[in-house]
Amino acid sequence: MSSIDTIDTTTTGIDQFTYLEDVESEESLQFATSANEKCLAALGDPTSSPTYDRVLEDLESNDRIPYASQMGFNSDGEAIVFNFWKDSTNPKGLWRKTTLASYKTTNPEWTTVLNVDELAKTDDISWVYKGSRTLPRRRDIDGDGKTVTRALLNLSRGGSDAVHVKEFDLVKGDFVTESPFNLPEAKTSASYKSRDVLIVGTEMGEGSLTDSGYPRQVREWVRGTDIKDAPVVFEGEATDVSVGAFIDDNRHYGNGPIYEVRYRSLTFYTSHYWVRPIQFEHLLAPTDARAAGVEEPGDFVKVDIQDDAKVDFLGNMMLVTLRSDWEVAGKTFKQGSVIYCDAKTFLEDGKDACDYTILFQPTDRTALEYYSATKNYVILVTMDNVKSKLDFYKIEDDGRSLKYVGGDQEAQVRAVSVSAVDSQDSDEFWFTTSGYTEPSTLNLADAQKVEVGEAYVTEVVKSLPAQYDASNLEVEQHFATSKDGTKVPYFIVKKKGTELNGKTPTLLYGYGGFEISLGPKYIASVGISWLERGGAYVEACIRGGGEFGPSWHQAALKENRNKAYEDFIAVGEDLCASGLCTPGTLAARGGSNGGLLMGNMYLQGKDLFGAIHCAVPLLDMKRFHTLLAGASWMAEYGNPDTDDWDFLQKYSPYHNIDESVENYPPMLVTTSTRDDRVHPAHARKMVAKLWELGKDKNWPVHYYENIEGGHGGAADAKQSSFMTTLAYDFMMKTLTENAEKLD
Repeated sequence: MSSIDTIDTTTTGIDQFTYLEDVESEESLQFATSANEKCLAALGDPTSSPTYDRVLEDLESNDRIPYASQMGFNSDGEAIVFNFWKDSTNPKGLWRKTTLASYKTTNPEWTTVLNVDELAKTDDISWVYKGSRTLPRRRDIDGDGKTVTRALLNLSRGGSDAVHVKEFDLVKGDFVTESPFNLPEAKTSASYKSRDVLIVGTEMGEGSLTDSGYPRQVREWVRGTDIKDAPVVFEGEATDVSVGAFIDDNRHYGNGPIYEVRYRSLTFYTSHYWVRPIQFEHLLAPTDARAAGVEEPGDFVKVDIQDDAKVDFLGNMMLVTLRSDWEVAGKTFKQGSVIYCDAKTFLEDGKDACDYTILFQPTDRTALEYYSATKNYVILVTMDNVKSKLDFYKIEDDGRSLKYVGGDQEAQVRAVSVSAVDSQDSDEFWFTTSGYTEPSTLNLADAQKVEVGEAYVTEVVKSLPAQYDASNLEVEQHFATSKDGTKVPYFIVKKKGTELNGKTPTLLYGYGGFEISLGPKYIASVGISWLERGGAYVEACIRGGGEFGPSWHQAALKENRNKAYEDFIAVGEDLCASGLCTPGTLAARGGSNGGLLMGNMYLQGKDLFGAIHCAVPLLDMKRFHTLLAGASWMAEYGNPDTDDWDFLQKYSPYHNIDESVENYPPMLVTTSTRDDRVHPAHARKMVAKLWELGKDKNWPVHYYENIEGGHGGAADAKQSSFMTTLAYDFMMKTLTENAEKLD
């Protein structure tokens, strides 16, 4: 099997395929159109496959859980929840609402707030809903303090990250027409400071964006004025990833203060923060006309923590999450920990004047996923050997301390999601669980129950019916030994009693970057497209991810990127050694950073994999930082304009194609024209180069570029079904044919 050390890392001189970096040029679109036709001629039309119908049925099924968020109360005092819903009738979706009481019933009475399909027809634009940011009800000077009246809607053309911002009146159920906060297409960051003041970062001409294409400036925009006249109140450097500001309004926790926060994201993992406490009245008046008798807020204070730490405010506490060890106040706090102190003392007297308390400290095999807060409790979601666990802490001492009150006795193989129902007024929270073979269940839970020794789940609100037959499937966790001796966990989902004869079509999925964790979750498309058809599905928790905290991620950064690839190869080899599969019956799949992984597996693991699906990938590591958001990822990969190229070129697939190789495994490369995060040129150029160099060789490479879809690769259910079927049918057909050759 191929070793990472055997790859040719020489560059090939002038890049003859740079023209494909022009996203919508006639030549680029002609290349994509021609390639698409060639791909479907070779692999078949996915819409003719039974897999397509099954996946589409699942994506458009009314049996799906309509996840909702509470947004205030109606005039009768009933809690209101909002949901965004897509189905066969409304492929672009409905934004809708109902009461919490109705939501809990089998058939909620929904009221449509916005029909995106109708809006797309009216505007003649293929709108994709990208979420909303509401006006906090307590900052609505014209409201009753309970009703959420306004929202900023993000609408994208074809699924790109860049959005149009349109202000919506939730009371009238229509877009705001009188002095609305509307903004044209850009990678905008916007939130309400008050009803009539917006904190906004957007494209405003030269100097307004960072090199990564995100906002560099923060403006305070007063309703009724021109955004061009809005003063710039904060600004970063062009080399920053992004710059922003927000109001941290958590004073309901023990009457803690409100903080105005500004930040500069220096890299993907490092930031500087500036904060100042403000009074509530400062949020209810325009910037040029503060409420009479209210003292002006003080100066911003820079938060004196390590650049790679994250800061949060809760009541009178300041919480710090550490990505590296921190020596402060005569103590050393461990990487991956969460600690807290008195916020006022820290900001006024300095970091060494504080007493710090450890909220969470990891071990070699445990890590914090995240924490969430209800009115009176903090819920820690942690992982122990990639299994989830919940722990509960009560907010005490007027919001100055946290007391452990209970939690799960053991970690479980499952995925969980925790979010407060209404963090200002309640200790209830939404608790969603799922597993590889267990459909999602949405529960209503109560943090107060833990303190009195009761089960925190109080009600099963919605359950997803099984979307595929998992009755004869089993889930196993194994560990492979990587090249340097590191134990790498992976999960296998397969039929019980699977014969270890090497013939099982096995799909190995990986990501390995940006501290993103893999682990148990219900993916119906995998069940329908792979497991029901007799395949085994495997997820590799390789280094570069966050499965064991920051250290697991940092072990595969920059010059150590090879560790992620060695881990993935080790899992693949372990699967073959077990007898489950052979290289001919083992496929690999990954997207985005996982697409970079696939590009390297195509070259480095050419003798290990029988088929590869490389989706929305990074592949040209010489120019990635010049394309779209690429500059923001240099903290992950390195800067190719410096000596970093010495190691970057070793895992730049575009520069490592070996012309002496006669046989590379069959590969499908997919991307989207509308992906404005990872440039489609990565995929285009790699395929064009492989076709050019492999004319007389056995290098079967297929390419499909979806015209819409953004970084997700698809803009609606039909497109998702098409792209899913194309990939899974390609891999299954290839592996099945290889398995037949083993007889």
